[in-house]
Amino acid sequence: MTASSRSTLDLMDQWQQPPPRKRGPRGCVMLSLLVVGALMAGAVWVAVSLNGRDPVPVKPVFTVPALTPEPRSAIPGDAGPLPAEASKEAWIAKVSENTDIPSRTLRAYVNAAEKTAKTTPRCKITWATIAGIGRTESQHARHDGSRAGEDGVVTPPIIGIPLDGSPGVMAVVDTDKGALDGDAKWDRAVGPMQFLPATWKRYGVRASGDGAAPDPQNIDDAALTTARYMCARGGDLAKPTGWWTAVLTYNNSTQYGQEVFSNADAYGKAALKPDPAPAPR
Repeated sequence: MTASSRSTLDLMDQWQQPPPRKRGPRGCVMLSLLVVGALMAGAVWVAVSLNGRDPVPVKPVFTVPALTPEPRSAIPGDAGPLPAEASKEAWIAKVSENTDIPSRTLRAYVNAAEKTAKTTPRCKITWATIAGIGRTESQHARHDGSRAGEDGVVTPPIIGIPLDGSPGVMAVVDTDKGALDGDAKWDRAVGPMQFLPATWKRYGVRASGDGAAPDPQNIDDAALTTARYMCARGGDLAKPTGWWTAVLTYNNSTQYGQEVFSNADAYGKAALKPDPAPAPR
């Protein structure tokens, strides 16, 4: 069992733009002068700083519509087939560009789904569902400035709050002498997929198969362990009962399940989005 991202990690701050104030004619003139000046200064800065280079386009924010299906009533929309090996890197680059998933983390999700399809074909877990968990638990290994390196290791390590029974937090006395979470008194959820040490000990798997111990701070190990855990709990995740059983076992909260559902559904739609038609010559 893992701890909720809402109890182990701080939610990302939401910024809201204040409502515009009404302006009189004088205010409009002064605002216009300020805007023109800012644009001119910006143009000079861009011209000097880029030194002839093309400007870098700003990536649009990826939006996840909030869906609220009743538990066990539906599964997220189709995420499409896994990419063929020959086209995997191009597919990952495209989907990463169309979403908020870093390419290295997306590769871990896809590889986890591929390996699970071979070892546990009855499960039918999708990369989008794994990504849905990853987004909620750690913003794809980017919580509080962390990131997954090319070797898969997340730095700085992601470690949740102590599960000490304080208000809104479950009490879980230490189970691993602090080996994974550095806390010999209370357990903490660890890694980008936020596993409790006891759960990791039972389900953790090494994605590379190199004989080393599974590492919850490795995005490849964490993603594959998530797939293994959910398949063991849910059975057939292509069915609503199986999908919801797996997700609610991960975190027994309808709100959590709906958030993961929304994430997975949005990622599937983004992956199936056709390439834009080439501009006419």
